[in-house]
Order: sequence, then C-alpha cells, then structure tokens
Amino acid sequence: MPVRDQSGLLEEIQRLRDALAAREREATEKERQLERYAADLRETFKRERQRAQELRASYAATVRALSDAVEARDAYTGKHAERVTAYGMEIARRYRVPLSDELEFGFLLHDVGKVAIPDAILYKPGPLTDEERALMARHPVIGAQIVRGIEFLAGAIDVVRCHHERWDGRGYPDGLRGEEIPVSARVFAVADVFDALTTDRPYRPASATRVAREMVTAGAGSQFDPRAIEAFNEIDDRTLERIAAQIG
Repeated sequence: MPVRDQSGLLEEIQRLRDALAAREREATEKERQLERYAADLRETFKRERQRAQELRASYAATVRALSDAVEARDAYTGKHAERVTAYGMEIARRYRVPLSDELEFGFLLHDVGKVAIPDAILYKPGPLTDEERALMARHPVIGAQIVRGIEFLAGAIDVVRCHHERWDGRGYPDGLRGEEIPVSARVFAVADVFDALTTDRPYRPASATRVAREMVTAGAGSQFDPRAIEAFNEIDDRTLERIAAQIG
C-alpha cells in the first residue's frame, strides 16, 4: 500500500476513534444528567409525599377536633363517633365499599350539625315536641352546609346529610328510598343504630351485642339496606365487642 494511502487510512481511523470517544463522553454526560434528574425526582417525590402526609395529618386533626366538639355537647354518648366510625369501616369493608379518608371523615362528622341545635333540645330528658323534633331533624342539613365548600370533606357530605334516611323512604331530611341513598350513608346507618343500642342512655340500659344485632337485623328491608345488614352480620360478636372495649 502506498505510504500516502496508509497515512490517509490511519488519519481516518484516528478520526473515527476521536468521534467514538466524543460520543462516549456525550453518552456518559447524558447518563450523569439522567442520574441527577432521577435523584432530583426522588427528592421531589420524597418532599411531596412528606407534605401530603403532613396535610393528611392536618386534615385528620381538624376532623377529630370537630368531632370532639360535637361529642362534648352530647357527652352521654361517650366516644360514639369513634366507635361508630370503627363499626362503619368494618361494615364498609365487607360491603366492598372503597375505603378512604373521606369515608372515615364522613363517619366521624356525621352529627356535626348538632353544634347548631340548642342545648334545651339536645339535653331535654323527656320527649320532644313536634316543633323540637323538626328542629332536631334539621341537623343533617345543617351539617352538610357546614362541610360543603371544604374541598377535603367533599366525600363526607353524603354521610352527613343522609345518615338518617331509611331504605323504605320514611327517613329524613329528603325521604330518599333504596339505592337513592348513597351507599356510604346506608352502611353508616347500620353502625349508628347498633352503637346506639349497645350504649347506656338516660332512658334505658345498653343492650347486649347479640340482642342489638337481632334488633338491627330485623330492620333489613325497612330501615336498612339488606346488603348492608348482610355485611354487618359477617362481623362476629367478638370483633364488635373488641372495638367497643378498645375505644371505650
């Protein structure tokens, strides 16, 4: 091979080597950039997750403060909101209702409207007059007005407004019937009545778990969604009693 041709070949080989080296450097730099980008993303995600956790904790604290304010006005029910929330979540799980913070918040705040009911009615030891009953029956509407407009409580409104509706349409405030009632409120209604029956009240002692279960079950198809009763009856007595004992 002529010397000139050999020299040109060597130059071409060197040029290709230089180009390859440049590509390798470029690829290495891009890899480093991607690694830095991935690290930034991980750090951003970590910060966002921490902020989300802090925000959720703040929401939960706010809801519990509201719930405690309601309980403080109706002290004879004890920790009714906490117990009924625990019962309700157990029933919802078996009913296949998606569990969420909003569902739990709705259960905890179901009676928030009672903060607007006068003490004379709320603490009256005897039967209420028709006018007093009508005012008491407004607490679901008042409660819904309180939580409406609070973005993180949007999913709680159904329970707050509809927890006194009945499967047969004879409930309040809207007289909803059957599946017109939001499923979260149908589930909650069972838990609410069960807790009322198993809690001492000024006008009667608490019923035993077995007796209260029979009384609640008797309301299937009239007061309660039959499927919600089926879900409730999948929970054994020991679980219900453990919840009551743990919460107090």
